[in-house]
Amino acid sequence: MTHADADRSAAKKLSDIPLSVLDLSPIVQGSVPADSFRKSLDLARHAEKWGFERYWLAEHHGMPSVASSATSVLIGYIAAGTSTIRVGSGGIMLPNHAPLVIAEQFGTLESLYPGRIDLGLGRAPGTDQRTARALRRNQRIGGADFPELLTELREYFRPYSPESDSGIRAIPGEGLSIPIWLLGSSDFSAQLAGMLGLPFAFAGHFSPNYTLPALQTYRHHFRPSEVLEEPYAMVGVSVMAADTDERARYLSTSHFQAFLQIIRDDRKPIQPPVESMDGLWSDFEKFTVQSQLSSSIIGSPETVKQELQALLDATQADELMITTQMYDHADRIRSYEIVADIWKS
Repeated sequence: MTHADADRSAAKKLSDIPLSVLDLSPIVQGSVPADSFRKSLDLARHAEKWGFERYWLAEHHGMPSVASSATSVLIGYIAAGTSTIRVGSGGIMLPNHAPLVIAEQFGTLESLYPGRIDLGLGRAPGTDQRTARALRRNQRIGGADFPELLTELREYFRPYSPESDSGIRAIPGEGLSIPIWLLGSSDFSAQLAGMLGLPFAFAGHFSPNYTLPALQTYRHHFRPSEVLEEPYAMVGVSVMAADTDERARYLSTSHFQAFLQIIRDDRKPIQPPVESMDGLWSDFEKFTVQSQLSSSIIGSPETVKQELQALLDATQADELMITTQMYDHADRIRSYEIVADIWKS
């Protein structure tokens, strides 16, 4: 890092960048997806009131703790219940779908809620291999065809031309300006986003060891485009804030339990917090979960403020996307309120 870079790093504050929300519409123990949807809309309305830039929903399948599988449908529900906040996908797993279908779905959303829709795209299945095969109807589950699918999808959004070779039209969709983001947890999409001059969102909340290398790859490979003149990178971070460090650590045990279930392939709805994780996991499981969630920011307002600023200093992100998994909806709302207060201070 040069002295100039260091000066810029020191000068960049949380209040200088947008903050956004990533939601999986969690299903907690004792509830049903309909409850999750109502809580997601309530959170989106709070996020809009507090000034968050965008509210994204993530595509996952076959998970008893996640209700956002029909992502496009849920985006429409959230957009209809809010007024100004941008709503989008974080992301749509493009290899699970025909690009024409996604063009039509997001063309419909953009037509209904003009200027408010984002299309974030990933290449992972968002599920296990067996479910991925059921979604994709073929044996290709590695995402190697993602660049080809992306090119096809972008073509559907271009204005109609009678000279088009394919003769296939996305209606609604064609001619609409819908921001496309590439999402990633490694350097594959980082490099592709850079080469195409698209904005890039990195899943730092579950791939912390690759955050800085991926951002470096994106910025190194960035080429100006009709979309962006300079790179624009957003970093996802898991934040669990409460009025005290002790309370935040207690509430975070629901999140730790959720990742422990993934390791064990024993998926359940989000579980209530516990006083201690001791006795719930082995030493190896503890190490694995804590390594996977090492970037999580857990604590009081002062702790969260310091760690968010440290993340911004390290990544020089243009935007941060906050995701919060808690059992109780009121605690989740309070966590985002704390982040909003820190951001505005």
